Amino acid sequence: MTVWDGVVGQDQAVAELRGAATRPTAMTHAWLITGPPGSGRSVAARAFASALQCEKGGCGQCQDCLAVAGRHHPDVLDTATKKVVIAIDDVREWVTLAARTPARGKWRIIIVEDADRMLERTGNVLLKALEEPAPRTVWILSAPSDRDVLVTIRSRCRHVGLRIPPVEAVSRLLVAKDGASPEQARLAALAAQCHIGIARRLLRDPEAVKQRKKVLEIPRSASSVARAVMAAGELDAVAKARSDAVVRAREAAERAQLIAALGEAPRGRTSAFARARLKEFDQESTKRARRGAADTLDRALVDLMAFYRDVLVVQLGAQVDLVNAAETELVAVEARTSSPAQTVVRLDAIEQARERLAANVAPTLALEAMAVRLALPSLE
Repeated sequence: MTVWDGVVGQDQAVAELRGAATRPTAMTHAWLITGPPGSGRSVAARAFASALQCEKGGCGQCQDCLAVAGRHHPDVLDTATKKVVIAIDDVREWVTLAARTPARGKWRIIIVEDADRMLERTGNVLLKALEEPAPRTVWILSAPSDRDVLVTIRSRCRHVGLRIPPVEAVSRLLVAKDGASPEQARLAALAAQCHIGIARRLLRDPEAVKQRKKVLEIPRSASSVARAVMAAGELDAVAKARSDAVVRAREAAERAQLIAALGEAPRGRTSAFARARLKEFDQESTKRARRGAADTLDRALVDLMAFYRDVLVVQLGAQVDLVNAAETELVAVEARTSSPAQTVVRLDAIEQARERLAANVAPTLALEAMAVRLALPSLE
């Protein structure tokens, strides 16, 4: 099993990246991997990094491949940020590291996830490193699309685009790696809209399934303006609960690791230096929690849009698979009690709420305005 087996449904991209890793003439110093959420951008970036370091082009079994997969290879920096924007000081550190000769591997590799979160002044710091790269340094950036990245950055990168993987490919992965039955795997892949990470969470975590069902019950509960406002509050609460569960588990582990790294006991008095580092950690955790809550709420709205998409599919008699194949009765009831025009208005209301949230509108206001339109879709 090679490192490329985890890059699901991306044959063309894999061929290009694999070719570059094994043929020096096809190699360049800066790459931009783009694709919609769940397409496997980070998986592809790590697979490419492994293949560049591996003597066999990504065998998946050697010390280099295992070290990259475990995120502890001395010559591969994997920068997965949870902040709203990437800090300029972080980029300066990456640029300094990129100028160093590899300690063990063939390349010094810097993986930058969410490169679209760089402001222009931050991107200008990176630009210098891309224009005058060190001879054995490779930058691998990722973003939802090339248009999300500063034009000065993307013009200096070789672009590899990923697509949403097919349901069948995601299903096969879930059967092989998670031991799901073919039917369970298909339902999870459809519900996650082929987002591999979410599909695996739906299989493993009963609470994630429960919270998703609460989101899908909102259309039925938003039958009047008063109930719509209540439904908006419920949606916000569900998203926060989903985010808090993930954040708490991750932060507890990271905090324990930091305390151990500082040489402090888990309980008792700590040194002034340790207290300062822990304070910084708590401040960063607050920022990450804020971003995590925003991302989780947006995902809940995506699930809600998928529900109304299914309603429209039923109303128009389109011969395509339903995303919510396990909730066909719920979809059918909504399709019978509304018109296609009303469904389109409701889809527009959800998309508008997502845009408002992205613009930092207070979640309560954005969700209440959306819920009122779900209850009373105006056809003007």
